[in-house]
Amino acid sequence: MKNMQKGFTLIELMIVVAIIAILAAIAIPAYQDYLIRSQVTEGVTLMDGAKIGVTEFAANTNRFPAGNGSAGIASSGSITGSYVTGVAVSGGLITATFGNKANTKISGSTISLSAATVNGVVKWTCKGETNAVQPKYLPATCR
Repeated sequence: MKNMQKGFTLIELMIVVAIIAILAAIAIPAYQDYLIRSQVTEGVTLMDGAKIGVTEFAANTNRFPAGNGSAGIASSGSITGSYVTGVAVSGGLITATFGNKANTKISGSTISLSAATVNGVVKWTCKGETNAVQPKYLPATCR
C-alpha cells in the first residue's frame, strides 16, 4: 500500500509565502500614507483654534493680526502636539510646522491656511508655502 501524503508540499508553501509578500508590498505603503495623513490632520486641528482668533481680530479691526499675540492666541511654541512643533500667525496666514516626531516624509514641512476677506467674510484656503507637505498627504478639504 502507498502512504498518503499529508500536509503541504514545499511548492505550495512557497506560493503562499509569495502571495503574502505581494499583499504586504501593497498594504504597507498604503498604511504608511494613512499614518502620515493622520499626522497632518493634527496640524489642521491645531490651526483651527488659531482660525477663530484671526477671524475675530479681522471682524473687529478690518485687518489681519501681525502675530499670535495680536490674534489673542498662545505663542507659536506653545501650540504644539505630538507631531506639530508650533502654529504661527502672520497676517492672514496660519502655519503649522511638523517636528522630528512626525514621519520623515513630513518632518520639517509645513501646512498653511490663508485668509482672505470677501464681502466682509473671512474665507480660508489651504496653501502650500515653502517646504510644504506633499499634496497627497493633505486632508480632502485642502486638495
